[in-house]
Amino acid sequence: MASITRVGIVAKARLAEAAGVIAEVAGWLEARHVRPVFDAETAVLVGLPRERPTCSRDDIPKHCDLVVVLGGDGTLIGMAGRVANAGVEIPILGVNFGSLGFLTEITLPELFPSLESVLAGTARIESRLMLRGQTLRSGAVYSDRLALNDVVITKGAMSRIVDLSVAIADQPVMRVRADGLIIATPTGSTAYNLASGGPIVHPAVDAVLLTPIAPHMLTNRPIVVPAESEIRVTPAAGASNDELFLTIDGQTGHPLQQDDEVVVTRAERGVHLVRAATRTYFDVLREKLKWSER
Repeated sequence: MASITRVGIVAKARLAEAAGVIAEVAGWLEARHVRPVFDAETAVLVGLPRERPTCSRDDIPKHCDLVVVLGGDGTLIGMAGRVANAGVEIPILGVNFGSLGFLTEITLPELFPSLESVLAGTARIESRLMLRGQTLRSGAVYSDRLALNDVVITKGAMSRIVDLSVAIADQPVMRVRADGLIIATPTGSTAYNLASGGPIVHPAVDAVLLTPIAPHMLTNRPIVVPAESEIRVTPAAGASNDELFLTIDGQTGHPLQQDDEVVVTRAERGVHLVRAATRTYFDVLREKLKWSER
C-alpha cells in the first residue's frame, strides 16, 4: 500500500460525542506529518474555523489515502459507496461509537493502535465484494447504484405480495412470491438477509445470496450463487405487482414500474476495510449474535 499522507475524517451526522475524538485524531495525524481532510458536515461538528478548507463527502475519497469513519455501520456503508463511485482503492477504517458493529468493528481504545498500524503498513486490510444494481426501463439504464450489503426489491405498503421471475443470464432460476427479494453480498449476509432467514456467508467466500422475504410458497428458499452471476429480476408474466420498490443498501432507492428489469452484477471494484488486529470475523459474530451465551 502507498504511503499515507492525507487522511479523510468522516463522522456520523450530529454525533456530538465524536467532536473530541475528531480533534484528537487530527492532532495525532498532524504530529506525524499527515494531513487530516474533513468533509463539510464533520468540520461543523468539530467546530473548525470557516477558513479551514473542506470538501464534500462525495469528493473526500479523491483527496485522501485513507478514510476514518466514526459512527456505525450505516455511516461506513454510505462512505463505501462514495469510495467505489470515486473509482479509487483506498482503505476505510471504521470506528464504532457504541456497541461493536459488523463493519465498524474497531472500538475507541483500538483507534490509535489501528491508525498506527495503517501508517506503518502492517494493518490487516480486507477486500469486500460490492454489487452493481441497475434498473433498465424501456431498454435504457434508469438507475445505476453500487451496494456493499444488498439490493432489495419489496412490496409497497398496500401491496399483498411481489411476484418476480429471477434468472441468471438467460437461465431461469426461480419464481418468487413473497414480501420481497434480497440480493446480498457475503458482507450483507449479516444484515437484512440474516433477519429474513438467509444464511451467514463468510466475507472471503466469492458468492452472492438470493433470499426471499417472508415467502408465500414453501418451496421458495435462499440460494447462494457465484459472484460472477448476472442476476436479472423482472415482474412475473401475468402477475399484478403494485407499488414495487428497489432499495440499495437501505439508503437509496426508487419505485419500479411494471416493465422494469433489475440487473445485479459484481461491481468492478470492491471496498477495502481495515480490520481490528485483536478480533477475528468469528469473534465479531459471537459477540453480535450472542453465540457465547446460554
